[in-house]
Order: sequence, then C-alpha cells, then structure tokens
Amino acid sequence: MKKFITLSAVVSLFSCGSGDRGELLDGVQGKRWFTEKPQGMAFIPGGSYTMGKTHEDLLGAQDAPLRSVTIGSIYMDETEITNNQYRKFVEHVKDSVIRTRLAIMADDMGMDATAGGIGMFAFEEMEDPSLNQNQTAFDRYMYDNYYSMAMDDDEYAGRRLNTKVRLITDPRRYPDEYYVEVMDSLFIPADQNLNGMVSFDVRKLNFKYSYWDEGAYIREGNQDVRNRRDRFLKTEIVNVYPDTTAWVRDFNYSYNEPMFREYFWHEAYGEYPVVGVTWHQAKAFAAWRTLYKKAYVTGRNMAHDLYEYRLPNESEWEYAARGGLENAIYPWGGPYTTDEKACFLANFKPSRDDYASDGALYTAEARSYKPNGYNLYNMAGNVAEWTDTAYDETTYVMQSGLKPKGRTTSNPMKVVRGGSWRDSHYFLQVATRDREHSDSARSFIGFRTVVSAPSPAMLNDSDSPQSGRYAK
Repeated sequence: MKKFITLSAVVSLFSCGSGDRGELLDGVQGKRWFTEKPQGMAFIPGGSYTMGKTHEDLLGAQDAPLRSVTIGSIYMDETEITNNQYRKFVEHVKDSVIRTRLAIMADDMGMDATAGGIGMFAFEEMEDPSLNQNQTAFDRYMYDNYYSMAMDDDEYAGRRLNTKVRLITDPRRYPDEYYVEVMDSLFIPADQNLNGMVSFDVRKLNFKYSYWDEGAYIREGNQDVRNRRDRFLKTEIVNVYPDTTAWVRDFNYSYNEPMFREYFWHEAYGEYPVVGVTWHQAKAFAAWRTLYKKAYVTGRNMAHDLYEYRLPNESEWEYAARGGLENAIYPWGGPYTTDEKACFLANFKPSRDDYASDGALYTAEARSYKPNGYNLYNMAGNVAEWTDTAYDETTYVMQSGLKPKGRTTSNPMKVVRGGSWRDSHYFLQVATRDREHSDSARSFIGFRTVVSAPSPAMLNDSDSPQSGRYAK
C-alpha cells in the first residue's frame, strides 16, 4: 500500500496544474526558438527547381543535364566577400601571429606581466582551481583531466594569449630589445625592401583551424573506428594572404602592375570583391568567420544561433542565382544581357577584347548592378565564385535529389560559378559550370558564404526572416 500511495503522489506532482493529462502530448516544455537573419545576408527559402541547362548548350559541354532537385533554406551573402571584409580576416591573423611570437619570446626569457616590456604580452596563466577553496567538483575534474594536459604536439597549445594589452606598432615606442627582435623577425629584411618601405612578411600569415569531418564519421560503418573520434578531427594550416600577383600572371603582355600593388590594400577598392584567393583560403575564411561569431555571442552570454559559415555547394548556388525564376537563363531572367535602355545588367566581357562598355574595366563594387529576386548582387559577372563541390562531369547523375552536395572526393578540381568581368555572356548563365584547381588563385575568382537555416517551416512566407527576427 505504501508503494501505491507514493506512486500516486509522484504522478499527482507532475500532472496537477501543468495541462498535461498524463498523455505526454505537450512534450518537454521549453523556450520558443528565435533566430536572426545574419548581417549582410539574404534569406533563400528552400524549394524544388529544375537544375541544369534549360536552353541550348552553346559550347557542347554536356555536363549539366536537367534534373529536379530540392534545396533546404539558407542564408547567403548578398554580395561577394569584399576586400574590406577579407582584410579583417588578414588583420586578425596578423594580430594573433604577432601576439603569439611575443608571448613565446616572453616565455623563453622567463618574463611575465610584472617584468614589464615584452613581459606584458606573456601567456595568461590558467588559474589552478586546486588553489581555489570554492572550486566545484566539475572544476577539479576538468583541471585534472584536461587543462593540465598538453592538447597536442604543440607545446604552446591551449595557452591563452593576452589580448588586453594593445600592440605597439610605432618602432620608436618598442619597450625593449626583445620586442624589437620579435617584430624584426616578422618583417621583410631591410636589404630586401623597396625604397626603404617596411613591409610585413605575408608568408608568416598562417591560420590554423580544426574541424570535425562529420561526413566521414557518419559513413564509417565500423563502430570500433567510430569510437576513435580523434581520427575524424582534421587540422588545416592555410596562408591567408591573397595572391596579388594573379593580376599580372593571368594576363600576358598587359600592364596590370597597378592592380597588383593596390587592389587589395588601397581604400579605393575596399568595397570591391576580394580576388586572388584559393578555394582553401575561402574555406579558411568561412571557418574563421564561424569562430569570430561564436566568440562574439559567447562573450556576451547570448544564445548560440546555428551559425556555421561555409561555401555553398553547387546546387545551392544555382538555386540562389535563379532568384526564384523558373527556367531563367540569367539571374534577371533573360534572354538578353541589357535592359530596355540598352544598359548592361552585369559586369562581363560583351565582345572580344571589350572590357569597358559594361561600365567596369576590371571588377566593380560588390553592390553594383541590380540584385536578383533574392536580393543577391552579381550572381552573374563581376567575379566568378568558388563552390564547395568537386567538379565531375557526372555529378548531376550521381548526386542525390534531396539537398544534393556532390560526391565526397579528393578531386582538386572545384566547381566555379557565375562568370566574371573577363568572361563572355555564356559563363554568366545560371546553369553554366566552370572549374578551377583548388590551389589556384585568380584575379577573376572570389567567393561568398552561406549559413544553413533551421527548419523547413521557413518555407512559410509569413515567417520569412528577411525583415528581422522570426519564430520557428
């Protein structure tokens, strides 16, 4: 009898006043999910469309046969990533490289913040929770099992840089000879400088990041292998500085040296699309952007949104480029590349050696020309764009019809879409496929990123996040 009474009390405790009549229909009560349209991005509602060449394949490539596919909702950058945006990435890496070198030097000299000089930039020592009388059981466990262990082969891994102290950039104010030595090691030697100009050695701008290869983990059928999760943790080290020499290398017998010297750093080109970046650099930028966003929301105790920036796969790119139009040739529809006033609708090469009649000699500002139906600028022309998909002539046949991403392969050839300022109108067509080696940096290839949007409920126009926040 006692057991029965106790059970009744427990049931009563959970059912009274909750609206749940013991049928579990309400499920677990929680907060309503809200998300916010990422800054500078457009919402692309998921749906089905006919992917591939709906019109004559003038070059006879025959690599884009028609097929129906379904795409999930995404956010996509309204413009190609600009020089200003990519510079922020480069500057962040540069700041980290300098601070790491200073911290290592301070460590080698046995100096800390109390010593002044370079010691101000010493690694921040992690507090030993064993010294804290108010530590929790969780604190002690984490310290004993993780914080006091080396994270990998790098002896400095896991040590925190001191970012509270501002870097000293004026050589006349360097605090000591150790600081001078570190900074000197990061700049091009004086005997190699042009006209006495001091330049940072961009070969030192390496960005290291790790990611978990979810696809490989899921495809692995051996449970014993799956249990070794470290096998699926990948680390990449990428030099992030754009290859500005592409402006000269891509064009023989052309005077493009001014673009080589000025395009990436001159403020006049700040809102122009970044070029000279490889597929690997574009991927690294997306990874850094994800970390940058997570650091922002974590530092402000904000709810973690589902932000993971990445390159779009080919099917997502084509769907977004169509702007909601069925069987369109170009993002604006077509079949012409000019409007009713004979004004060009994109930045491309209208005819042989004619680069200027469309209004731009090289690239144009990222928000030039009219956007398509999804408010995306220059999905045709200006610069061609990297996608995450490996190029294969049989990709369309082999991929899934549901959110296709292409086959997993080590093929270094990646799909490039959209055409550029130096291409003919054929490459501006939404279904035209082009390719480039992932290690190549071109003066006519850039990129934009996407974020997967949660929930198929976003297909409801009344919940469209285009104007701001919305409820799932």
